[in-house]
Amino acid sequence: MSNLILLFLCLFLGIFLRKTKIFPENGHSALNSFVVNISLSALALYYIPKVVLSYQIIFPVAIAWMNIILAILFFTFLGKKMNWSKGLIGALIMGAGFGNTSFIGIPVIQAIYGESGIKTVMLVDQPGGFVALSTVGIAVANFYSGGQSSVLEIFKKITRFPPFIAFSIAVLLNIFSVSVPVELDEVFSKLGATTVPLALVSVGSQLRWQKLDSDSKPLFWGLLFKLILFPAFVFVLYFIILKQRGEMIEISFLESAMAPMITAVIIAIDHQLSPKVSNLMIGIGIPLSFVTLAIWYFVLKYTFGF
Repeated sequence: MSNLILLFLCLFLGIFLRKTKIFPENGHSALNSFVVNISLSALALYYIPKVVLSYQIIFPVAIAWMNIILAILFFTFLGKKMNWSKGLIGALIMGAGFGNTSFIGIPVIQAIYGESGIKTVMLVDQPGGFVALSTVGIAVANFYSGGQSSVLEIFKKITRFPPFIAFSIAVLLNIFSVSVPVELDEVFSKLGATTVPLALVSVGSQLRWQKLDSDSKPLFWGLLFKLILFPAFVFVLYFIILKQRGEMIEISFLESAMAPMITAVIIAIDHQLSPKVSNLMIGIGIPLSFVTLAIWYFVLKYTFGF
């Protein structure tokens, strides 16, 4: 219960700080930078060495890759049918193709499953979401904006990104069964603990409401895909077709239903991919996702009795 209180308290605190002008206009940028580069790196170094390697880790890692691939196919087809501009199609792919698996995912999963669930979140977020965004995401943003990034440039971005470096080190520690000294492990734990409050305050401070007008139809399709259609696909694939069960599978499924990823939307806006629709994907998608996530959790709980 305390985790749920923390979740909503920090979210509304971010909104309050922005509304009252106590929080600087671009204050969220500093929070985002700390969370992404320090907090998430610490979480990777704390949790990944403790993950028991098995074939099941494929399921959380695959979530982000299926999300972006299906988004590309879905919105390319729908965009042609609806006669949408190239920029709008690109914005919807970026907004609906990546989930907010860390800024929203970590607080939500921690509230439901406790600390043990964070191991799975890191698998969804690092080799899944981050690598997919840094490769396919950058390629999509460049293609739909008419820009170009070489394979070498993309590779450099990945290998120089602190969370990826931390994740790579953590994986090596796991593979070679290297124990992290207790004192250092506690430091990683405490730095990682800053993720939830800082991320939620940042998200709350970035929420913006804008008039929908002609953007309502593409926004509807974007959020329908991200919050309903893709999670439904994962539910059928994981639970019904592949008959998978267990905490790791449940968390992977719930992570598939998270709101649009803020970083992916920022990249879309930087590439001038329909900035208004991109902003609305976050502004409406994040609060709406708390409702749809609750529905999906209810479906999960009462369908299989978890």
